[in-house]
Order: sequence, then C-alpha cells, then structure tokens
Amino acid sequence: MTDAAPTPTDEALASALAQGDDDALNVLMTRWQVPLRAFLYRMLQNEHDALELSQDTFVRIYRKRESYREGARFSTWMFQIALNLARDHCRRRTRRPTDSLDSAPELSGDDHPGSDALATERTLTVRAAIAELPTDLRAALVLSEYDNRSHAEIAEIVGATPKAVETRLYRARDLLRKKLAKFMA
Repeated sequence: MTDAAPTPTDEALASALAQGDDDALNVLMTRWQVPLRAFLYRMLQNEHDALELSQDTFVRIYRKRESYREGARFSTWMFQIALNLARDHCRRRTRRPTDSLDSAPELSGDDHPGSDALATERTLTVRAAIAELPTDLRAALVLSEYDNRSHAEIAEIVGATPKAVETRLYRARDLLRKKLAKFMA
C-alpha cells in the first residue's frame, strides 16, 4: 500500500501558479469557489453577480499570478481581489442602478403563513439591512460574521488596521441593531 502524497497548501499552490503551473489554479478554484461565491453573495445580495465576480476573481488571480508574494496567505490575497471587484461593481451599480429579477426573493410552494413566513421575513430583512450598510462596514461584517476571519486578517484584506476593523464592526453592528430593533423586541 502506498501513502498518498500530502495535499499542498493554498500558499504552495499559489507559488506553483506564480511559477507557471497552471494546474494549480484548478485546485485553488475547486477549494475556494464556494466560500468565495458565498462571500460575494453576502456583499452583493445577487447570485448572478456573485457568480460572475467569483469567476472574475479567479481570472484576476491568474493574470496577476506573478505578483503573489511568497509566504503571504492565499485566502487573504484572494479576498482582497474579490473585495476590490465587489467595490468596483457597487460603484458601477450606484451610477447605473437597475432592478434585476435575480434579486427578487424566491418563494416555493412550501411557504405557508405563520412562523415560516415570519422567519423568511426576518431573513430578508436582515439581508436587506446588511446590503444597505456602506461597503467598508459590510465587508468587515461579512468577513467577520460569515467567513470567521480574524480582525488582523480582515485588516489585511480591506487595507486597514485591526483597530479600524474593530471600529467598523462596532459601527456595522450598531447600525444593524437600530435597523432591526423591531425584530429584537
């Protein structure tokens, strides 16, 4: 019986990609496509845009592969790229707002009045409140609450200090608390 080769780290794969091993990108995409898309969905509140920007993130990673800093965390680099793409997307959307059918909540035939409807309303209200946060506050909140990133890692991703991240998280939670007060009673 032979021992399986150890699974390479994200950082080893990013280094291999930077040195011309294009197959390393496939492994990284397989590992990170779901968490990246989830992050982008929480930032943008639109599945189509999240899918498109996650693909754009991997394209950008490939194009910028030689700029990957040896020893840097791959996930931090990837989330920085994704966040920059999301910010650009939000700026464009603000300049040219459009309503999309993709952004409408989907209701299944199983939705009934009562507690399920209230839970759905709460979920949609929380999502809408998060989507209304300024981008810098929303990014810090999503990275902290949904992606379980440390203040230090969030600071590196968003280009701020850990103290600034702490302040952003406080402000984001405070704004959400105020917006969602009726559901907290």
